[in-house]
Amino acid sequence: MSKQISDKIINFKEEALANISKASDMNELNALRVNLLGKKGGLTEILKSLGTLSPDERKEIGQKANGVKQVITQALEKQLLSLKQKEILKKIESETLDVTLEGFQTPYGSHHPVMQVYEQTRQIFRNLGFDISEGPEIESDYYNFEALNMPPNHPARDMQDTFYLPDGRVLRTHTSPVQIRVMEEQKPPIAMIAPGVVYRRDSDQTHTPMFHQVEGLLVDTDVTFGHLKAIIQEYLEKIFDRKLKFRFRPSFFPFTEPSAEVDMTCVICDGKGCRVCKETGWLEIMGCGMVDPAVFKCVNIDSQKYAGYAFGGGLDRIAMLKYGINDLRLLFENDIRFLRQF
Repeated sequence: MSKQISDKIINFKEEALANISKASDMNELNALRVNLLGKKGGLTEILKSLGTLSPDERKEIGQKANGVKQVITQALEKQLLSLKQKEILKKIESETLDVTLEGFQTPYGSHHPVMQVYEQTRQIFRNLGFDISEGPEIESDYYNFEALNMPPNHPARDMQDTFYLPDGRVLRTHTSPVQIRVMEEQKPPIAMIAPGVVYRRDSDQTHTPMFHQVEGLLVDTDVTFGHLKAIIQEYLEKIFDRKLKFRFRPSFFPFTEPSAEVDMTCVICDGKGCRVCKETGWLEIMGCGMVDPAVFKCVNIDSQKYAGYAFGGGLDRIAMLKYGINDLRLLFENDIRFLRQF
């Protein structure tokens, strides 16, 4: 009887090793482990007949069964390791990168068109000897209006469409307050520009509640309107990168006298007449004038000894004309399809 059981164990071992070597994946190997060595597995079924043997025979068969179990366990572990290695190699092959292929191009950002004009403006005036000055965007009534010759009941205040804050301060309607702050702190000669953000209650195709301006100021002895015309021509021809014609129309600003509106050749049609310039061939681009003595009085500069000119214009409008943009709101909608063109 013991010989029959011994033969069964030997045959079981050989069949088990053959099946283990054929296992092709983890699931199949785990199922085979249960069928061979589990509580209801093949080896357990064989050993159920040990009760019919003598103690010495049981001991002998038991030792042989344990040896077979150990051999099968080692074979299972070896096959498991082999399957894991094959799976890793397969994964590596499937995820291999061909480094000879061209990679995906990462899109590069660029300066916003208004910021391009902003930086070009700063550089042009820096090269002309002007300082770049900045000031607060939340201003007092004094700096935004009164020191610029606009007392409380002055009609020019109605033109500003101002955002007032509860404490009486305002969101600056122009960057001219920076000129006052500079003249308070610095004595002539002064040559500065103040580019920055300003705010007004206005919103349509050519106006937004927030926009960018540049204000310029030069104060010295023997300053004339001719100097003002020359500096404006120099700036605009450089920013638009072309020769332009100009005309200066009499106008009114509280802080300059005399004052003028500056028209230049339409850069869309080269002065021939189009929808943008309303068929006139001219575009209004900025305001300017000689500093009013009342402004000098507020900052304790002797208007008998010194003279100055000031000018100001919208950088957003310049950007629109420079790049052929027909709606100012496009500049602030952050549409990547629009911005990518610049």
